[in-house]
Amino acid sequence: MTKIYLGKMVLHWCPECNLPVLESTCACGSVARKVKVTPPGDIRPAFPHDIDLINTTATAQFGAPLISEGTIAIMNKVPSDDRMEEIIADGVALANIRFDVESGQWVLLPRMEGAARIFAHMDGRSNWVIIDESAVPFIEKGASTLAPGVIDADPDIIPGVEVVVVSPDGVPVSAGRAKMAGREMVEATRGVAVKTRWSGIVENVAAPDPHSWDDVVTANLNILKDFEAKAQTFIRNVAQSTNRPVSVSYSGGKDSLATLLLVKDCIEGFDVMFADTGLEFPETIVNVDDVARHYNLTVKIFNAGDVFWESIDRFGPPTVEARWCCKTCKLGPISMLIEENFPDGCLTFIGQRKYESESRARSDKIWKNPWVGNQIAASPIQNWTALHIWLYLFWKGAPYNPLYEQGFDRIGCWLCPSGSLAEMTRIREIHPEMWARLEEKLRSHAEKFGYGEGWVDYGLWRWQNPPQVQREMAERLGINLVPKVYEGDMEFSMVSGYRPCKAGGFSSEGSFGVPLNLEVIEDSGMLRVLGEVHSMDGVVTSGRGEDNVQVFASGTMTARSDTDPAARRLMGRAESSIRRALECTGCGLCVAKCEVRAVKVKDGRAVVNEKCTHCGLCLMACPVMRYLSTKDLSII
Repeated sequence: MTKIYLGKMVLHWCPECNLPVLESTCACGSVARKVKVTPPGDIRPAFPHDIDLINTTATAQFGAPLISEGTIAIMNKVPSDDRMEEIIADGVALANIRFDVESGQWVLLPRMEGAARIFAHMDGRSNWVIIDESAVPFIEKGASTLAPGVIDADPDIIPGVEVVVVSPDGVPVSAGRAKMAGREMVEATRGVAVKTRWSGIVENVAAPDPHSWDDVVTANLNILKDFEAKAQTFIRNVAQSTNRPVSVSYSGGKDSLATLLLVKDCIEGFDVMFADTGLEFPETIVNVDDVARHYNLTVKIFNAGDVFWESIDRFGPPTVEARWCCKTCKLGPISMLIEENFPDGCLTFIGQRKYESESRARSDKIWKNPWVGNQIAASPIQNWTALHIWLYLFWKGAPYNPLYEQGFDRIGCWLCPSGSLAEMTRIREIHPEMWARLEEKLRSHAEKFGYGEGWVDYGLWRWQNPPQVQREMAERLGINLVPKVYEGDMEFSMVSGYRPCKAGGFSSEGSFGVPLNLEVIEDSGMLRVLGEVHSMDGVVTSGRGEDNVQVFASGTMTARSDTDPAARRLMGRAESSIRRALECTGCGLCVAKCEVRAVKVKDGRAVVNEKCTHCGLCLMACPVMRYLSTKDLSII
């Protein structure tokens, strides 16, 4: 997959202390060497839950754990179909651990440094392949293992599992994916037995001395003090230059907690705000109270209540393409909280970091809230990695959200469609009652639209138009992704506002609440009123430049523009065009209105052709429009 560089790769390792360092010099004075990590490089600590998951997975696959007790390990989330993390210890990447969507299990992909640790001894090991000595030089350089070179193999190996290839004396030579069963590898006279992922021989793997995260903080203390000083200088300068009441947006997550501590230690008299979306983890609600009590702070809270559950039947499940929940549950409460408490405007410090996403990497450190006109937002931690944040919180002894120690690397709305299936599986484990409420809605929606059980079980509800990998999986498993077309009345609902979780701009999300016949809509040409029309894989797009509308077979639409009124207008015209396409009576009134003769009546229905100039006069002439009843549910 494409490597995404969002910021500088900062991880170094001190050879004397054997500890991670965020710059080239350790506190001990030694020069730390740079560690190669996969971008985007938002490195973080491996908590005990992570270590246990890694070792449990390694033992299940290979018969031995990967990480010894007292080892400082770093996790680095890397691009994947769902969730995959790089595991770094002793200054090298030992392995990747990946969540397999189809099996619902974690899989360890050892690199040679990790294979050397696991296979320090052969006793009790599994998923091994022993090769002839003559094949070692070739496989060590990256060649795949061919069946004629196999001396012996674990008979329990099945095709597709991860295996480690060793020399006759038990030294790991390569690691990769089995292409044959274990017995077949030994008996076959031709063919690839193991496709190599990693190769090479690692010498002298010794058990490191145990360390704690307090040791890591000490090694990075000068760096942390420097980052703190620069952030607090930034905070003071922005506060003085804007001359507005100061507030901190606290979410219950690590980044906003670090921001709160930075502001607390250099600004007197500020407010703390928490917008409860109604989709917060119980642990987050408790953490907000804990932080307020620990630092003797008063938190201003606005609660969105059950607005999500009251809206999901109208809009359907939120998806990556249409996150209507951001507007109804997040942006609305935030806007109201600010309006109620800061009628003359405010400066809000927010825990935003560029390593989190491409849009945040492009963001300035200071920006104007496009939806709340009198709020200025600023991030003092824009250039910090997750490891900077964690070491700072460890240093300060801050009461962070315990969910981070239970397998979550980011905290927010627990059912966000941008989350991985791995995270959702973990939610189902620790909060089954919460997940059951969502699952009931998902299964009801799947039954209504004709998707089937797999659409829910494999997390396919998270997209209107799933990525290619998920589409291929659905086809392989026989999961229907095409909603059944509904014949009957349609009630349209819409929300509109700023896109806080995306690349800026404004959007409107709307839904007819029922699936649409995209073929009829596209053939009618009615969406040409909005601009050029393109279709692919269950979605029709129409628009001009940055102004565009996506119409999905599920009946959901997303309109995007540079202003909120423009996005609303675009959505209104899209709704009208779709109703006109589906309910056209062929009366011909629109034909007379078209000055370029782009509208014709064929087989009793109006059709708009490529001559359309997007003026919209034909739309206004349509009698179907007299019966529209658009309900704007926006609360912001």
